[in-house]
Amino acid sequence: MASRRKSPASSLSDGAAASRQIDARIKELADWRGETLARVRALIKQADPKVVEEWKWGGPVWSHDGIICTGETYKSAVKLTFAKGASLEDQRLFTSSLDGNVRRAVDIREGEKINEAVFKNLIRAAVALNKSKA
Repeated sequence: MASRRKSPASSLSDGAAASRQIDARIKELADWRGETLARVRALIKQADPKVVEEWKWGGPVWSHDGIICTGETYKSAVKLTFAKGASLEDQRLFTSSLDGNVRRAVDIREGEKINEAVFKNLIRAAVALNKSKA
């Protein structure tokens, strides 16, 4: 009988495998973007200890009863795109995708600080919204 192994695609959605992918991305960046991604990751986990880490579309995704946000890294910014951001109260964090009907994003550029308390409240609000629609 052939052994059943997880395919690479399914293993990436596994929490432990996804966490390793995120660790690797942070290490690979080795600059302010890696530090920023590591910091927002820690804040997300503090705000929602039950958050699920996934690796989709080539980057980290944080979910709880649906997607909370994705974390993309670009040369000039770390972008956190909130899947249902347009339905969340803007606590003066959203900086892009402001005209969209669904998503909103927070762009963090080199040297910028994020209001950690407000960011954690935004994460909790996104989780509450997901739970209300689950």
